[in-house]
Amino acid sequence: MNKILIFAGTTEGRMLAEFCISHHIPADVSSATEYGSQLLPDGVGLLCGKMDENDIRALLRSNNYNTVIDATHPYAEQITHTLQTVCAECGICYMRLLRDTVPVFGETVSDMHEMISVLNETQDVILSTLGIKSVQSLKMVERFTERIWLRILPSESNFQYCKGLGFLHIIQAKGAFTVADNIRHIRESSAKILLTKESGAIGGYPEKAEAARQTGIRMMTLCRPQETGFSYAEITAMLLRLQENQI
Repeated sequence: MNKILIFAGTTEGRMLAEFCISHHIPADVSSATEYGSQLLPDGVGLLCGKMDENDIRALLRSNNYNTVIDATHPYAEQITHTLQTVCAECGICYMRLLRDTVPVFGETVSDMHEMISVLNETQDVILSTLGIKSVQSLKMVERFTERIWLRILPSESNFQYCKGLGFLHIIQAKGAFTVADNIRHIRESSAKILLTKESGAIGGYPEKAEAARQTGIRMMTLCRPQETGFSYAEITAMLLRLQENQI
């Protein structure tokens, strides 16, 4: 029997877990956060908590997994690199699930360094929906304490972390966000610039783009890292073939 391990962290990871349950495919699912694990369905083996390279190596070897599906966030480059490295080392089949793309609205930047440079050419108020991992970089924006509003998931630890870095304007909210939600946060912050990632339809990108269009503010998108992999449909088809080969 093939032993499958899914590294989740996205809606696609939850969808894969549900697919495995509905098709009676045994699978374990790893989620780095408790919040992420709460979204996963019953019926799969659940592994919760952050793991470094050594933890992942030990997990793969001790459980004899032969297939790893990487359904982590498109911008979680470090964990993707680690999974690729460890799977190659252990001789385990690695499959990267790629999130579908949608047309990009407004301006684009290739990395955080470029984004900071562009932001420092203005004195406009900014609403960031980039998430907690980008907060440290945003400290490089001139007068960030006055200019930047952060939208982050509700979490006391994240809130205190942002406060500790000096951010004064923090919106704690949990998606999925509608166009109306995004417009409300834009108006609450009086932002003239909206920062986002190229998160696709699942990540609420079209709703942000429409909110920016309706309010007339600049939208700046941090482009997705270039990578290769498979679509959700391709991976589910491969899982079915793996199951058929075991029957």
